[in-house]
Amino acid sequence: MQVRFLILIALVTGLHTSFAQTYFREENWIDELNLAGGLPEKLLSTRTAVFYDYTLTEKDLNTMQEYFQRSGIDAVAYHELDMLMAGKDVTRGFSDFLEKREITNLVFLEKKESGYRIVITTFNGKDNVVDPKQNAWSASHTILTELLKNVYRTTSGQKKLNLLINDVPETGLTVNPILGKRNEFFAIDLKVDPLAVPKFGNEEMDKKLEAIFKENYPLKYKLTEPGLTEKELRKQGSLYVLCIVHTRGAAIKELYGYPMTKSESALVSVTYPEAQQQLKNIPSNTPVYKVYFKHIDSGNVFLGTKWDSDITWEQALINHIKGLKAELKLN
Repeated sequence: MQVRFLILIALVTGLHTSFAQTYFREENWIDELNLAGGLPEKLLSTRTAVFYDYTLTEKDLNTMQEYFQRSGIDAVAYHELDMLMAGKDVTRGFSDFLEKREITNLVFLEKKESGYRIVITTFNGKDNVVDPKQNAWSASHTILTELLKNVYRTTSGQKKLNLLINDVPETGLTVNPILGKRNEFFAIDLKVDPLAVPKFGNEEMDKKLEAIFKENYPLKYKLTEPGLTEKELRKQGSLYVLCIVHTRGAAIKELYGYPMTKSESALVSVTYPEAQQQLKNIPSNTPVYKVYFKHIDSGNVFLGTKWDSDITWEQALINHIKGLKAELKLN
């Protein structure tokens, strides 16, 4: 009985992990860390990147940097937190950025109705940025300054070796999730080249995924097991792969190079709730899904001709496939 129970746990864990790595990480990925693991040993002698809640103000960020400077935390880059795990390509892009900036430590600053939570851990040096269960330090408070004072007190036991620390937070840094060329059209080669469609690793979602492709996609495709690398997909004969990004529409547009102004409160999306194309206004800070196809060998990304994100992944996928069919004149 105990052996069966352990096997069941292993199966469930495997599904959860593969789902997390196939397209995007689930929102509770921070809770998967070992939040009682303590501060990184080299926090005050190496570089740190900060990922913060997008609702924090410029004043909040300046306050954070001030306390980090006092503590000896050399925070050299600030990014909005919900971007980090938005998609597999996005997370890999952040990993490349962290490597190039020689960053060792990561700070995650969350803002919720109950207050603020800060989590400090290390960059694992891999494409997924952090591993589940890796050691991290965590603290919470209803007041941001009190939380930062806690960080200052807790780090006082470490030897402070970082001396030349920025006075102001460095924001607006570019992270590129696209390895090849960015294209705002569909790949004509999909008419002959097979598309890999990774499964989520969730039975219900995989059934929906299979049904959408069976009913809507007229070209060659293959449903593949979750968690396979692109090299493995290529060995299986696929030249393209389906990609899905999930976060705020404004954040996706910024990451993927779409023109975007801060004054835009809503984004117009092309959608296909029925057979005919319709336009839908979605608030720019609403989490949405955006689908695109990527050429595996070159890394070239094909975003489609129109902004076609939607609130559910199912509708976003349908939007993209029907947009492809319309542009390539497919039945």
